[in-house]
Amino acid sequence: MAGDNRPLRADAERTVRTILEAAERVLAGNPAATMEQVAEAAGVSRTTVHRRFATREALLDGIAESAIRQLSDAVDAGRVGTAPPLIALHQATVNVLKVKLGRRFAFSHLSPSNPVVAALQAELIEKSDAWFRRVRDAGLIKAEVDPAWARRVYYALINETFHDSADSADDGEIDALADRVVRTLLHGIA
Repeated sequence: MAGDNRPLRADAERTVRTILEAAERVLAGNPAATMEQVAEAAGVSRTTVHRRFATREALLDGIAESAIRQLSDAVDAGRVGTAPPLIALHQATVNVLKVKLGRRFAFSHLSPSNPVVAALQAELIEKSDAWFRRVRDAGLIKAEVDPAWARRVYYALINETFHDSADSADDGEIDALADRVVRTLLHGIA
């Protein structure tokens, strides 16, 4: 996975996804957990984990890459390029918070030295800046507000919500958190 760009067969892709999900759960509970414990939680052999992720660092990179991809998909699912901007802003915020709160370990352990993660983050920033240009052009924030600055403020609000929230939140709580983020953003720079 990390560093290997060859497409996987569907069954291999499912195995990788299962390993990554198990690793996220196991490492969130015990950051010192072994690859063997991850394998056991995933229901696969230790050799299967090592075949997909040769080292613990490769596994951590895989978790991070998966989380950033999921975050990007969450923004896309908010239809930030096509839905009415206020609706897209709220829906994307709900989606992003669900991902971030569900992947606490991954987002607390992102490595800036991972080139795949860095590239995915750069793509997300570019997408977000375009999204915030749309928000500005719709009049939700003042015309003189730099979309990149609005994005950084938004990211800060998301990160504060992430660090300030309980380990688990139901859909109603996430919706309320998203509403707070959007209201704070728009009333702070509107």
